[in-house]
Amino acid sequence: LSNSARLMPSLIDSARGLPLVTELLSQCSFPPDHSRVDCAVSGGADSVALLVLACAANLQVTAWHVDHGLRVNSHAEAALVAQLATQLGAQFESRTVTIEQGANIEARAREARYGVLPEGVMNGHTADDQAETILINLLRGSGTRGLAGMQPTTQRPLLHLRRRETQALCNALGIAVFNDPSNSDERFQRNRIRHEVLPLMESLAKRDLVPVLTRQADLLRDDDDLLNELAGALDPTDALALASAPLALARRAIRAWLTNPLVPDSATVERVLEVARGNTLACDIGLGRQVRRSQQQLRITEPETS
Repeated sequence: LSNSARLMPSLIDSARGLPLVTELLSQCSFPPDHSRVDCAVSGGADSVALLVLACAANLQVTAWHVDHGLRVNSHAEAALVAQLATQLGAQFESRTVTIEQGANIEARAREARYGVLPEGVMNGHTADDQAETILINLLRGSGTRGLAGMQPTTQRPLLHLRRRETQALCNALGIAVFNDPSNSDERFQRNRIRHEVLPLMESLAKRDLVPVLTRQADLLRDDDDLLNELAGALDPTDALALASAPLALARRAIRAWLTNPLVPDSATVERVLEVARGNTLACDIGLGRQVRRSQQQLRITEPETS
């Protein structure tokens, strides 16, 4: 934010008078005027746009910055986000977490970040993030839930905006943003999807694939919600009901039943189905637990403790 000192105290008035802000707000899903909201603001274009738009939408905003201590002078970023929040009329909170170097640093940083942020905090995920998430889930072998992408909730009000639009907003208001060098680190799968996979797919398709992927995700989400509702009426402990139910519903009922503390994989779900069908008496479901059938009823048995 090298030019932040030149930002005027009337920045929020400038934002509200900008036609681009009006256009972008029409695509956002913010709560009603004067609602109290928390926004996670790293200082990148997406999170800065989130802060600007939330303030322009007449919300009572608190900007939250988390310093992971992974970059030299990272504490200075918090000060600049605080200054921007003040100029927009928002409150500011800062937290510091310690992340050890090593494997899965991105996931561990995310877990630590959300561990200190308030419940329901908004983030700046965009349609581009949604498209990348869908492709990541595809590579993981996800079913319809994963291919439906991130759930559109009040925590993701920018999910219909494009990354280029958040950058354009910052440019229009003269706000320079942080460019996190980790966003170009090829060790992270998301970065390779962003910089290599999506551009190659778009070159082959000769079109922008972000709207295509997000539209497909919306359709799959509707299908997934309906199937989950139908599966919710099925008793997963009733072996006869499971064995005679449509396979898609039986699998979903089992998965919902066993999702505590971990989501079961497809092999585990199939083993439980075999128990329900009477082909085997019991099966392992992980963490030392089993599903056993007795008098056409299924039950989970916990590991014995000495």
